[in-house]
Amino acid sequence: MAIVNRLTVDGRDYFLPDPVTELKGKILDAIKAGGGYVNIPPLRGGPGIDILFSPGMPVTWTQIEVGDPGQPEDSSDDVVDDYGL
Repeated sequence: MAIVNRLTVDGRDYFLPDPVTELKGKILDAIKAGGGYVNIPPLRGGPGIDILFSPGMPVTWTQIEVGDPGQPEDSSDDVVDDYGL
């Protein structure tokens, strides 16, 4: 199971691998400074994208658990009701 973080900025989604603690700190620092650019790294290789963060800008973080497609699903959540038989 892997964790992917979704950062939504002004209605646009950016997907990031875990951990994002340092990135969250950089975004918070940019906002506290009255605005600033922060480089958002890509989920897979590449240079990333610079986003200008400013006070009042809508920013939302979401964590998503992504399962390995090669792994069988756990059926332990299945409910079997035998009505006492």
